[in-house]
Order: sequence, then C-alpha cells, then structure tokens
Amino acid sequence: MTDNNESNSPDTVLTPDEPPPFYVMHAESTAPILLICDHASCRFPQALGNMGLDPFARRCHLAIDIGAGSLTEFLADSLGITAVLCQYSRLIVDCNRDLMDPGAFLEYGDGILVPGNRNLSPSDRNARANSIYWPYHRAIDTQVQRLIGLGTVPAFIAVHSFTPVLNGIAREWEIGVLWDKDTSLKELFINDFRAAGFHVGDNEPYSGKAPADYSVDNHAEALGLPCVGIEIRQDLVRDPAGVARIGHVMHRIIESIPKRINLQTQRISA
Repeated sequence: MTDNNESNSPDTVLTPDEPPPFYVMHAESTAPILLICDHASCRFPQALGNMGLDPFARRCHLAIDIGAGSLTEFLADSLGITAVLCQYSRLIVDCNRDLMDPGAFLEYGDGILVPGNRNLSPSDRNARANSIYWPYHRAIDTQVQRLIGLGTVPAFIAVHSFTPVLNGIAREWEIGVLWDKDTSLKELFINDFRAAGFHVGDNEPYSGKAPADYSVDNHAEALGLPCVGIEIRQDLVRDPAGVARIGHVMHRIIESIPKRINLQTQRISA
C-alpha cells in the first residue's frame, strides 16, 4: 500500500500531521483494472470538529459507505490490482458529486441534519475541495493514465454500499449494478452475481445514468473506458466474514474481465 499526500496550503482544512486525502494500493500493478472507493472513510478533519453530529451520525451511512472501503481493500490485495480510496467522510465533501451539486456538502439526509454544512461560504467549500476532493480526483487521473500508458485500457470499477433502509423504506436488492454509456461490464456483473444467488438490481437502487455518479462519468466515461458502479447492501459487508463472502464472488468476476471484454487501447474515444 502506498500513501500519497499533497503539500498543505493556507486554504486547506487538513493539518500536516493528519492522514492524506487519499491512499493508493498497489500503485505499480500492471493489471488492467482500477478500483475506486469515493466513500471509504468516516474520518473528519480536526479543524472541523464533530460538525454538530453525534457519534452515531458520524458513522452512519450518510458519513461513509459502510463496508465499501474494506471490500475495496480486500479486492485490491486478493487480485493485486490498483485501488484509490478517499480517506475522509463524504460529509466533508462528497467526492462522487459535482461541486455545484447540493449533495456535495450535504445539509440534510435520511432524517439527520448536518449543522457543520449549513451556510458554508465559498471559501469554506473551496478549502474542503482543495484539501480532499481535487487531490483524490487527481490521484484517480494519475492511475488511469499510468494504466493506459501500459498499452491497455483499464476496466474502471467504483465500489459503493447502500443502506438496507432509507427514509423508512426497505431495499429489496442485495447488490446493485450501475451503468450508463458503457455496457461492456454491466451484463457480466449482473449475470455472474445472479448466478451466485444474489438479488441484483439493474441500475437499482441507484442509477448510473444519474448526474450524481460523478467519478465514473468524469474519469471513465469521458475517456470511453469500460466502467461500472457496484453497490453492496451494507448488512452484507458489515464484518470481515461478509466482506470475504462478497469479495470472493467479486474476485472471480473481476479476474475474468480481461478474458471476456476488449481492453485494447483502440477502445478509447478520441
């Protein structure tokens, strides 16, 4: 695992002794696969305190995609592939949203108010973006270009998790496969997950066609990379046993990708 940091500047919310905004696993891997995890952590910068939230709220599904970071780490290690993970909570800045999206600095969700995100000034937003959002997205760009430079197009897989109940409504799906312009990976994942016995949503419980899918749209679709978003219901990956169960299934699917789809550089859109 390789940690990466950015130099601190006056418009940052991170101090030099805090963890960097992201970390990269297996940064020298030549495998044509890139994993990302936008919501891997519930860490808050020291400068922002608890943002007016109690301990439960700081660790709930609004703050972190529960289990997604552990699953991403499991897959990166088991397959020896590159992964980029954000190290700060989505409540600081949501790295899977355009910065102009109201959800980038969430003020309210699923019955929880986020006082620390109310009435943010432009300089407040810029400090968070400069500290976490842009370094994380630059790290993804760096790994995409590195893998393309090796002569193949990386399959781009965004790992997320979703709460079993949202706004009082239970979600029936166990796994969601999210896709939009590129369809080369979606059938592969849908069919293999279903063959493994999972109840799989096709662009459910969220859709890859939604504008909220910022990371895939900007890093993968913009270059014509094969790409997909995978959403795991959080009760399935809350503990190491659950992560291993889902991880072994995903390992087999991801390992098969280079044999099942074209990953030649000619795929890339001009």
